[in-house]
Amino acid sequence: MPVTAKLSRKFYETFGDEIANELVEWFNQVDATYRSDLRELNELNFARFDAKAEQRAVELEAKFDQRIGALEAKFNQRIGALEAKFNQRIGALEAKLDQRIAEVRAELMSELRGGLAEQRADLIRWMFLFWAGTVLPLAGLMVALLR
Repeated sequence: MPVTAKLSRKFYETFGDEIANELVEWFNQVDATYRSDLRELNELNFARFDAKAEQRAVELEAKFDQRIGALEAKFNQRIGALEAKFNQRIGALEAKLDQRIAEVRAELMSELRGGLAEQRADLIRWMFLFWAGTVLPLAGLMVALLR
């Protein structure tokens, strides 16, 4: 959109319409040339800016990837340490539990054996009493019959 230069009426009267129109045309050509040059410079600067912005975006993405990788490695390391600590504690608790179960089992077995021995002694006593209760009358009966 060319801008038409306006010159005063006195300029036209002094130099004539032909020279004044040539001067206006020349100004318009210079203006168009400058606009074209300015447009090319703007496009060139924008292309450079766009390339720099793209380069910085790639660098930023690489930086983020690097930091995320470092954080992920640190996170995995901490998780591994926690897992080892957890496994160690679970192992200690498991050993304590096994020991306690063995103690309780031994105690129960001892009590069970003692109870069984006591029951056995009672059973033998009662068996002897019933045997004696049966044998004595039989012996008395045999003595009475044999006489």
